[in-house]
Amino acid sequence: MTEFVFKYIRKNRELFSELVNNLSIEQLNKIPEGFMNNIAWNFGHIVVTTQALSYTRSGVKPDMQIAYLDKYKSGTKPETFITEQEIAELKTTLFTSVDMIEADVRTNAFTSFKPFASGTYKYEMKTIDEAITCSLTHDAMHYGIALSQRKLV
Repeated sequence: MTEFVFKYIRKNRELFSELVNNLSIEQLNKIPEGFMNNIAWNFGHIVVTTQALSYTRSGVKPDMQIAYLDKYKSGTKPETFITEQEIAELKTTLFTSVDMIEADVRTNAFTSFKPFASGTYKYEMKTIDEAITCSLTHDAMHYGIALSQRKLV
């Protein structure tokens, strides 16, 4: 099952990346009326959250350094202008992080998994398969938010 979930995570991220590529840096940073964040934040948020769900929050590689985690983790909002350089770095990690997680799944790095519940879904995930499935739905939710925001920027 996980193989197909990774396929859809990558496809969702390809679509999100295309959205980001087709907007100016000003559009990516604009916070539309009625929203607390912008497209750039939603993009950065999915990049860091999947890594955090898979490694930090699960207890597997708890000391792993995730670039921009403090800036894009749950409960944050855009505080500063997000630069083109930062967007480029997030684009690189967008796919390399998924590749790393998939490689670690294949080598059974997640044999022990510390259960936790996300704030969004409030469902306790007990396995990496559940965390990866959560990541897919989480990515899709934020892509949908970004699509809505695109109409307003």
